[in-house]
Amino acid sequence: MAKNTVRATPQVEEPITKSTKATGKGMFSIVDKYIPIGNIFNEGLPVQYVPKVLFFAFMMMLYIANAHYADKLVRKTSRLNSEVNDLRADFTTLKADLMFKSKQSEVAKQVQSLGLTESTVPPTKITEKQREY
Repeated sequence: MAKNTVRATPQVEEPITKSTKATGKGMFSIVDKYIPIGNIFNEGLPVQYVPKVLFFAFMMMLYIANAHYADKLVRKTSRLNSEVNDLRADFTTLKADLMFKSKQSEVAKQVQSLGLTESTVPPTKITEKQREY
């Protein structure tokens, strides 16, 4: 079999043996240098702060839930406004069609197929003499 001369053979990389300890150049290592948070828990959990942390976490959950509810309400309001606009346009169109179809000339065209015709004699007014009751 011929030797592959187009592709280079893959070389195995040697594992890196550097230590994984922070060198002090990252943001978190700088924050840890000035605010040693890890030293707080050396002697155990500071119980005096637990109620405050739980209250803060509860308030944050309420804040997030309120934001989600407000966004949902805004989306619903927007959807209902667009639906109202569509219904208003439909109403206006149907009203214009009804006004057109209720004109005397249009009604006459529609009833002509039933054999009805317009009266050529104008209506007469019936009057009654005044009577005393």
